[in-house]
Amino acid sequence: MALLHFSERLKQLRTERKLTQRQVAMMVGVTRSTLSTYENQARYPSYDILVSLSRIYGVTTDYLLCKEERQYIDITGLTEEESAAIRQMVYLLQKSKE
Repeated sequence: MALLHFSERLKQLRTERKLTQRQVAMMVGVTRSTLSTYENQARYPSYDILVSLSRIYGVTTDYLLCKEERQYIDITGLTEEESAAIRQMVYLLQKSKE
C-alpha cells in the first residue's frame, strides 16, 4: 500500500465504514464543513478530536496519522472463546496471503 496522508486515511476509514461526513462530524462534535477540512488537507484536528476520531474508527492515533500501518481490532467485551476465534481467523487470513 502506498503511503497515505492523514487526510486520505481519514476519508478512507470513513468510506470503508459507509459513514457520511455529517455522521462522523456529529459523533465527534464538529460541523460537517470542519470534518471536510480535515479530509481535504486544509487543517488538522485538535488532539481531543484526533483521539475521538481514532476511537470512532477503532484505530490508534498513530495509524490515523499514518505513522504506522498496523491496525488493531478492539475485542473488548468478547469472551475468551470469541477472542480466540477472532485471533484464529486473522491468523488464517494472514497465512493465506503468504
